[in-house]
Amino acid sequence: MILGIGSDLCNIERIEGTLARFGDRFRDRVFTAREQRKAASRPRAVAATYAKRWAAKEACSKALGTGLRMGISWKDMAVSNLRSGQPVMHVTGWARERLDAMTPPGHEAVIHVTLTDDHPWAQAFVVIEARPLDAADMALGLTAPKLPRM
Repeated sequence: MILGIGSDLCNIERIEGTLARFGDRFRDRVFTAREQRKAASRPRAVAATYAKRWAAKEACSKALGTGLRMGISWKDMAVSNLRSGQPVMHVTGWARERLDAMTPPGHEAVIHVTLTDDHPWAQAFVVIEARPLDAADMALGLTAPKLPRM
């Protein structure tokens, strides 16, 4: 079952300007160290890398049903990539608490995220799905596996 859907569109040039104006202050406020390393590893696409992650955080906050309010922090949501390149959303802190609260008993939450960019735009979609736990796991009293931590 779908618990939440969020999308966001971000202007790469706006992020580029913000990086130029605020530098580390902006990066450190919004992005995890891992996200910053990812952007630094792509010198010709730094702003686009940050813009996609900005859009993903906005989309995730919308899918959680809160937007960026109610105690949620930018760093409570973070994007990494599998070796295949597939993006993965990690949630911690209040975002994790919100995700756990919206997940029905007997289910595990799965966050799906997709990112794209075509200059000057970066876009993200997030879908939060609740999957039923395996009956054997439930009989043993096991809880839903936690999403990967950063």
